[in-house]
Amino acid sequence: MRGLIIIPAFNEAENIIALLKKINALCLNLEIIVINDASEDNTAALARSIGAKVIDIPINLGIGGAVQTGYLYAYYNDYDVAVQVDGDGQHDPLYIQNLITPIISGQADMVVGSRFIECTGFQSTSLRRFGIKYFEKLIFLLTKKRFSDPTSGFRACNKQVIANFAKYYPDDYPEPETLVTINRKGFRIIEIPVIMKEREGGQSSIKSIKTVYYMLKVTLAILMDVFKKNDEKRYSYHGTKVTAISNNN
Repeated sequence: MRGLIIIPAFNEAENIIALLKKINALCLNLEIIVINDASEDNTAALARSIGAKVIDIPINLGIGGAVQTGYLYAYYNDYDVAVQVDGDGQHDPLYIQNLITPIISGQADMVVGSRFIECTGFQSTSLRRFGIKYFEKLIFLLTKKRFSDPTSGFRACNKQVIANFAKYYPDDYPEPETLVTINRKGFRIIEIPVIMKEREGGQSSIKSIKTVYYMLKVTLAILMDVFKKNDEKRYSYHGTKVTAISNNN
């Protein structure tokens, strides 16, 4: 199977070299693409200096646009599995093999690395933990599926999910919404335990005020997706789509 590691990066000059060296040292036989989201530092040059492929986005799209760029690259180049790894170094490459194994064996369509299964390593800030718990409960309430780390961007997916993400991927803070949309489409999602690290350099793009905005925006997007599912059920009968016909007589 052809595999691709997608690394979205915005101003990660302090972290990108160390991350790429850790991945290369594992000899995973996976290709790497760094999505440089209009960084204002030398992130792209540093990545290229150790042989990484880089896609330069001319204007900053945010995490959703950067990640979807990676999925578009994976889709058009016919990769069988794609792995998301954040450019800030918080995702430990040692767990990449664990993420892709259930996909290769056919046990799952998407695998998410959760820091809260074994609760070891960096557990994020208290404000973000509140947001994570909030989305865990919201998603369970709406889908009856429990995901312990719904904001985790450390994940892998198969060819079918790659195709879905290439068509549509949320713009901002997409992780909880994509769990709901992929679940709605019947894909199998599992979580595995991982250990995440604290950011060593650079600054996070999510501040406290943005966390509140993030929660409100993603909540609305998730609710809209659930309503979309309910509408699809209303206009279907035994799995066959029903088209409403208006009588103009």
